[in-house]
Amino acid sequence: MSVDARTSVAAVILAAGASTRFGANKLLLKIGGESLVRRAARAALDAGLDPVVVVLGHDAGRVQGELGGLRVLPVLNPEFARGMSSSLRAGIAALPSEVGAMVVQLADMPRVTAEMLARLVERFIETGAPIVASDYGGVHAPPTLYARSLFGELRESEGDGVGKRVVGRHEAEVVRVPFPPGALADVDRAEDWERLCATSS
Repeated sequence: MSVDARTSVAAVILAAGASTRFGANKLLLKIGGESLVRRAARAALDAGLDPVVVVLGHDAGRVQGELGGLRVLPVLNPEFARGMSSSLRAGIAALPSEVGAMVVQLADMPRVTAEMLARLVERFIETGAPIVASDYGGVHAPPTLYARSLFGELRESEGDGVGKRVVGRHEAEVVRVPFPPGALADVDRAEDWERLCATSS
């Protein structure tokens, strides 16, 4: 059964980490003059997601400064050091009651586009599936759309990999959307950034 096309779909962008493996705040790195965190927020806005919640933690002031002029909702997670699950909880808590689903994004995936996010929403509206997941040539990674029926399950889970575990528990109900493998690129280490810059126009 498909869901009502008027259902509000939000974005929760996780941007609270300390970038320990990178050695500096990677979310402030810029491609074409635009920081990674701003790029992620703009993609969500361009896809029509509303509201766009950006969860902040480490270096919150500077990261939030990159979002100036964008219609986003910054949310501070004071417990960000406890891991990504704490940021996910903070993001979900900030969502208004009328939101019927959310797309969870990572701010360090600069090749995720507005078109990709919009495609997840389209498949959700078409199918009513509780989870619409990205598939990069057989590799499953964010962004992932979760229906409101799963918000409680996501909030109650602890540790990293919460979203992946929830997807695994509901595997039979997951709709997957294929994307180019190259869109999976994220920035964890300095060599990831160097590789990304070398292949970006």
